[in-house]
Amino acid sequence: MNQNSASSKSFFAGYTLLWLIWMGLHFLILTYNGFSIFTAATDSLISNLLLFLICLIITNILRIYQPGKNSSKYLVFWCLILGIKWFVIVKYLIPCCLSEDGPFLELFHATLLLRFTLALFLIGGSILMMWVWQNAKNQKEENERHFQSIQLAKDAELATLRQQLQPHFLFNSLNSISALAGSKPQEARQMIQQLSDFLRGTLRKDDANLTPLSEELNHLKLYLDIEKVRFGYRLKTTFEIAENCNALLLPPLLLQPIVENAIKFGLYDTIGEVTITIKANELNNDLIIEVMNPYDTDSSGPKGVGFGLSSLQRRLYLIYNRPDLLKTRTDNTLFITTLLIPQTV
Repeated sequence: MNQNSASSKSFFAGYTLLWLIWMGLHFLILTYNGFSIFTAATDSLISNLLLFLICLIITNILRIYQPGKNSSKYLVFWCLILGIKWFVIVKYLIPCCLSEDGPFLELFHATLLLRFTLALFLIGGSILMMWVWQNAKNQKEENERHFQSIQLAKDAELATLRQQLQPHFLFNSLNSISALAGSKPQEARQMIQQLSDFLRGTLRKDDANLTPLSEELNHLKLYLDIEKVRFGYRLKTTFEIAENCNALLLPPLLLQPIVENAIKFGLYDTIGEVTITIKANELNNDLIIEVMNPYDTDSSGPKGVGFGLSSLQRRLYLIYNRPDLLKTRTDNTLFITTLLIPQTV
């Protein structure tokens, strides 16, 4: 509202300045042609001040009522009516005020048609200027509302995608805590504390604020500590992080669903030890992250392209407006998920 008010004040300040310049020009033309300052000032003030008030009224009406594209004939009609009213008033008022200046009255009557034409032009120009300005203002407001609605929908979808990735992990963790509570209460208490720390960190995250890779990795390690309680010796993890990558930024909670996906399709089909490797490097001002997990090539199940990764790909598209930031491939018995995170959104 304040921005619209400032814009309107700026427009009308400029509009008034143009009229003052026009009145000054009218005055200078008359004095240059030998008429007295009183005569020039009176003619300029009466003619232009009345015209300015008419234009000001019609422009303020147009601020409230905007005719449609097919209503231009009404604008022409009102322009003509207002011009005629101005002409009638000026034709009788100025001679009354300057009745003793014979040379001026001769010029005045000789230029009545020119004055009427200029009045129509100025009224029509004012109407057109206000119409264009108001339409541009309305279009800008409409664009802003449209952008805000898109942004709200985008934020809502991002929040939904993030929330959809949490319940699956939470249910598994609670089941594990339940299983440990009777036989290994100390480990159950430890897992509860780790789960609490992990969820507390999750609640603080916001897609609008990117997080450094070092912080994301610390949060990921909390998740892995919980999973290691579930899977014991079978789950091993290796981190190969280039030092210059720790300060690079990425959306929060991006790695956890990828690693969860790697654990699901790396450990569920095997009974032995499984190592999941997380690598990070910088290339052309982009953060490149690879998550690698082994998989059973003879398994008929999916190799890692499930709901988690498809949701993550959608989330990346909503943030960066690019569909190519998450890719998967296989290399012998390895399934590799690659993330490319631009450092400018």
